[in-house]
Amino acid sequence: MTKKQRALAIIDRLKQEYPETVCTLDYDEAWKLLVSVRLAAQCTDARVNVVVEDLYAKYPDVNALAEAPVEEIEKIVRPCGLGNSKARDISACMKVLRDTYGGKVPDTMEALLALPGVGRKSANLIMGDVFGKPAIVTDTHCIRLVNRMGLVDGIKEPAKVEKELWKLIPPEEGNDFCHRLVDHGRAVCTARTKPYCEKCCVRDICRQVLK
Repeated sequence: MTKKQRALAIIDRLKQEYPETVCTLDYDEAWKLLVSVRLAAQCTDARVNVVVEDLYAKYPDVNALAEAPVEEIEKIVRPCGLGNSKARDISACMKVLRDTYGGKVPDTMEALLALPGVGRKSANLIMGDVFGKPAIVTDTHCIRLVNRMGLVDGIKEPAKVEKELWKLIPPEEGNDFCHRLVDHGRAVCTARTKPYCEKCCVRDICRQVLK
């Protein structure tokens, strides 16, 4: 089985196992997803979803958050860890959205990557979830699972993993595939415990199991 064949088979299996998959960060506007994905660095999505409720209650739109003192933002987002750097990035990012894009989130990778605090993972998430464009989000679940499954070979750097997956994953499948990897990584192919290979839907084609 080639890597391409394995990738297509895994996509099909995960579709059957997790037919409905969504981003686990709560948001109803694009700028809120930008904020949440910055806060999610080294923090759980569940905690971020709780913290942003207080943030948006006090600063309900891009303009309000852009004008907020960084120290006030930090007080609210501190439970997510790295409060100072995250608060500075969020403040700077909202200022750019306000001053350059009229409060809207840009819809190109180049523009997204130029925003303060936005890397390829965040930009891909916005491209896929908000704008419905081809995207591959190489978060920790994605990197762990595609290495175990045999889609990449011992590659840990997110940008390099993304580059390799673009060779294997049909563009229209990338975004949901990565969301399903998160679902599978939390439920079955776990990081902090031994993976539950006996109940894995791809166990017969997974390189880790076939070793």
